[in-house]
Amino acid sequence: MRVKCGMKCRANENGYCKRSEIDIMAYGKCGDYRAEPEFDAFREDNVVIFDKAGLPSIMVKFTRNPDKPVHPMFVIGGKTYDEVYISKYPNVIINGKAYSLPLQEPSVNVTLEDAEKACFSKGEGWHLMTAMERGYIANLCHDTGIFPHGNTDGGVYHADPKEKGVTFNGRGKTLTGSGPETWTHDHTVFGIHDLCGNVWEWFRGLRLMDGVLQVAENNDAAMNIDLSERSQNWKPVMCEEKPIRLDCTEGEVTFTTCEEIDADYDGCKWGDVNFDCVQTQELKELGLFPGEPEAYFYADTNGERLPLCGGDWHHGANAGVFHVNLGNPRSNSYSYLGFRSAYYRKLETED
Repeated sequence: MRVKCGMKCRANENGYCKRSEIDIMAYGKCGDYRAEPEFDAFREDNVVIFDKAGLPSIMVKFTRNPDKPVHPMFVIGGKTYDEVYISKYPNVIINGKAYSLPLQEPSVNVTLEDAEKACFSKGEGWHLMTAMERGYIANLCHDTGIFPHGNTDGGVYHADPKEKGVTFNGRGKTLTGSGPETWTHDHTVFGIHDLCGNVWEWFRGLRLMDGVLQVAENNDAAMNIDLSERSQNWKPVMCEEKPIRLDCTEGEVTFTTCEEIDADYDGCKWGDVNFDCVQTQELKELGLFPGEPEAYFYADTNGERLPLCGGDWHHGANAGVFHVNLGNPRSNSYSYLGFRSAYYRKLETED
């Protein structure tokens, strides 16, 4: 039997209570009544930023806490910045430039260089989202215990098919931001959308070179510096004065400082990744630790390999904000591979 409900309650679904049992109290109200919160249409960290072409992007602002040690995400070119902005949505390319807009088909079939060009061409401060920025968001999710759901099963969330977005072209991809608020990094309408599933995303400033884990200094990858294969701007991630390597053998991935590793490709859940070296602060800042144990981590230790993150629309429980695939040449370009831009604000004291 369905019971009509006229209350503004979380369990009210189209005028009916969706609970299987109800308990009417002596004062006449349901004992399980939970008020539906009033919608707040404003949060100051959601902003619109225009690029040099005069077109807008919707961004989420992250502000440096002056009472805490400076996180390396805010250190760019040796200078400390107060604010970094991340695209609220996977990007769409318009006239060669990247934009963060809702209800769009995310741009795919882009190489790493294509994605970088679409971001840097927007003007000063604009860039492809970096490894340090991705790590910062992943750590936020880990620290709060709130992990984004997403399009992980052909337009729906694998663990709850009632969570769904708007698909297009008869494929499993969804329009940007078309899923529920649980598909954001903080489970609110103000959060960053689609970090879990839908399309893989390029990010900049992290790579494997013959199995050695390398990064750009701090968040220098946010600048238009040379990060080509032979660039001198790459530095190894160190542990006890030794470069950290990845060893991939027989279904296992191991972080190690041992110089003898096999050139191979493999992956496993983060919860099964081995650490034969200390999980350093830099690894944590980069989000390279088992912060989301069911998400997958892949690596290819043969030559130069660049990272993708998040997973796509058919990765199920393997997808997540910690899902990283360090197994790609920079020339990869697929229908499941997109990106998002970011922006940092120039210091007022700079000329």
